[in-house]
Amino acid sequence: MRRPTLHRPTPHNTAWAHPYTGAAAMSVFYNDGGNPPAGGTPNPQDPPKPGPPATPRTFTQDELIALAAKEKAQGERAGARAALEKVAADLGFSNLDDAKTFIEEGRKAKEAQLSEQQKRERELADREARAEAREKAAEARERTANRRALLAGLGATGDDLDDAAALLRVADDADDEDVQAAADALKQRRPELFGTTRQPNPAAVPPAPTGLPAAGVPRPGANQPKPGERGLAMLKRRGKLPADAA
Repeated sequence: MRRPTLHRPTPHNTAWAHPYTGAAAMSVFYNDGGNPPAGGTPNPQDPPKPGPPATPRTFTQDELIALAAKEKAQGERAGARAALEKVAADLGFSNLDDAKTFIEEGRKAKEAQLSEQQKRERELADREARAEAREKAAEARERTANRRALLAGLGATGDDLDDAAALLRVADDADDEDVQAAADALKQRRPELFGTTRQPNPAAVPPAPTGLPAAGVPRPGANQPKPGERGLAMLKRRGKLPADAA
């Protein structure tokens, strides 16, 4: 291969050389392609390979039904909104938001009015409940005072009066006759609360000091009633049989 005509070898430069200097060298070297890079010309990269085609998604029957229902609901909402906008325009509102604002303000005003009315009703109910409670408390105090006065008239005083009042078992709405009968029965059962002592039964034989049965105590079954005597006695007391019936 022959050398280029523009390059001349010299004894000092065995490789390529050129006789250009100054502005001529600049014009020559500017138009020259220059030396290639050390690594050589890079090879162009291969274009990207296309990936595998996407697998089409399959839908189940339930998913298809859900999608259809969703599309239907969206259509219904769109139709409902259009109908509401038409109603709002018929009522004189420029858009649906103005109608919503007007309705919301009216609702708040009505709730405020109802709140005031409910507040007054609640205060009235509270006053009536307090008055009823005071009335019941006054009735209870009066009922207790009347019953204590009745027990005091039968002879109960001091702590015995408190005990008798606690032991008196009658209903709150009992009349005076029932209270008097209950007080008399209490005096018969607990005479010590009314200033009297229980009279000992002379027929009863006191027990022995040792706690054993005393002499003369009838043995079990000694004076037991005959079969049927209790029933006859009950019928006689109720007037079902004459007193001299055997």
